[in-house]
Amino acid sequence: MMHTEICTVTPEMAEKWLAEKNTNNRPLSSQTVTSLARAIERGEWQLTHQGIAFDEDGLLVDGQHRLAAIKKAGVPVRISVTHGVPRSAFAVMDTGRKRTGRDALSLAGESNGTHLAAALRGLHLYLTQPDSGWSGGTSQVTHLQLLSLLEEHPGMRTAITQGLQISRAIKITVTAASIGWYVTRRERPEVDQTPWREGLITGAGLQVGDPRLTLRNTMLDLAAGKRHRKSDDSREHLLYYLKAWNAWVEGRQMKLLRRSPKEAMPKVSKKGGNEPNALHL
Repeated sequence: MMHTEICTVTPEMAEKWLAEKNTNNRPLSSQTVTSLARAIERGEWQLTHQGIAFDEDGLLVDGQHRLAAIKKAGVPVRISVTHGVPRSAFAVMDTGRKRTGRDALSLAGESNGTHLAAALRGLHLYLTQPDSGWSGGTSQVTHLQLLSLLEEHPGMRTAITQGLQISRAIKITVTAASIGWYVTRRERPEVDQTPWREGLITGAGLQVGDPRLTLRNTMLDLAAGKRHRKSDDSREHLLYYLKAWNAWVEGRQMKLLRRSPKEAMPKVSKKGGNEPNALHL
């Protein structure tokens, strides 16, 4: 008969179950294991109805990634363990839609959940891994991390609104525009961003060499397919945004936006700012 109990599963127990009872499961995802293990290490693990399941013969049918994460983290966790699951149930396990970061934010009452989740993830990577790629296991951000990031950076709500408007005008990703808007305002609150925003959105009266015009044209060219696009452009777009903003705030001309393959993410410039739109043309 199927029954469930709440157990404290130690790394030793996890290792033993994986070695002896995990005989017929899907391939293990190292990215998923790493993400779960880091959540455990951060103390984010919470007891829920999801856990470990063994079939009628005592073989593991659900929870191999959770067990591998417990083993990797080296930390015992309280988790539900179900025994006696009918073998026929294996076919319907994990067939529901996985909850996304957008879902977590929407359940918390946030609007623009999809864009906000992506921008918060990007902000986390910008702050913690500015010079690495934004893909792979180290780029994963848990739902609890997203909620904590929003609590720490509430200005991202307004940044999303600005990012959406800029994105529609120049085809930069909403993630890049939102992060760029947020971090430049956070680092340089004394700078009036209105000329920057209006210049990007309208392009009115901008002369060749104005960083706003250069960023605008670069993004529109990328969108039109005139330049190579990557599958995930947000990091590249943010790099262009910050390079152009730095030139604008310093009053420098910028006629071309380029990046080298291993170019570091720019920091927000602390120079200039009195009359950032008075360019030396």
